[in-house]
Amino acid sequence: MKKVNVLDIAQFHDHDSAEEFYANTLQDHLITRHKDIALPHSHNFYLAVLFTHGSGTHEVDFTSYPVKPGALFFLNPGQTHHWELSPDTKGYIFFHTRAFYELHYTQSPLGQFPFYYSMHNTPCLYLQEESFLKIADQFQSILEENTSAQSLKTHALVSLIDLVYIYSTRLYEEQNPATVDSHNGYYAKFRQLEALVEQHYKNEKSPSAYASLMAMTAKHLNRITHQVSGKTSTDIILDRVLLEAKKELILQRGSFAEIAHALGYEDYAYFSRLFKNKTGETPSGFLGRYGK
Repeated sequence: MKKVNVLDIAQFHDHDSAEEFYANTLQDHLITRHKDIALPHSHNFYLAVLFTHGSGTHEVDFTSYPVKPGALFFLNPGQTHHWELSPDTKGYIFFHTRAFYELHYTQSPLGQFPFYYSMHNTPCLYLQEESFLKIADQFQSILEENTSAQSLKTHALVSLIDLVYIYSTRLYEEQNPATVDSHNGYYAKFRQLEALVEQHYKNEKSPSAYASLMAMTAKHLNRITHQVSGKTSTDIILDRVLLEAKKELILQRGSFAEIAHALGYEDYAYFSRLFKNKTGETPSGFLGRYGK
């Protein structure tokens, strides 16, 4: 079985193609570009996929979501994903680098969209008939524009992508009203915490240390994380630690004891218990789900 790490957008292109953007039907993508990718993996680009036919499961950061017509997923760079799909699966997929979008919308960062805002926001929308048809049309337009030779092609592609993101944000706000209150200052602080955790999670596990870096009390930090995500600040830190542990296990980058040590845990037995308490399965049980 082929091991997969972080995939680069250039791996999905022919040598004579531009490397900042990719679009395809999902069925062709699965046959021509994805056929040798069997394990959970991540990318260094932003990805959107709309399922129009078929069924199965799509696992994002080791949380499973049902696949059905109208399921729309958005993935940030670095998020791990894996899917098991029925043979009749169809749909659309596109992905792009940060620069491809933000060079055209310099005052409109991708992080403004709720599905790209935080790893703790759900990556999935389930579209009803009217919105499903509307966004499917947008994906089809992106595909058609990508295969055209018209002038200002990149401008058109970025504009069409922006419309997908705008329509999807409106639907996301309807489906997830508690997670998109842009007027609440807690969200900026939550993003700051996530950025700090990303920098220090291997060496620092204490909520008090992060609270100090953010010039607030641990109690206030916990209030912020609970309101934004429904989780404690300890949960936010451990979620990132355990996500990394799962990635390292899947990629077979050492024994679980070595992985525990690399993540800052000298006591392997303690980390093993922590893993089971938080995930509901042992490291070997987790690996068994992927035939390893």
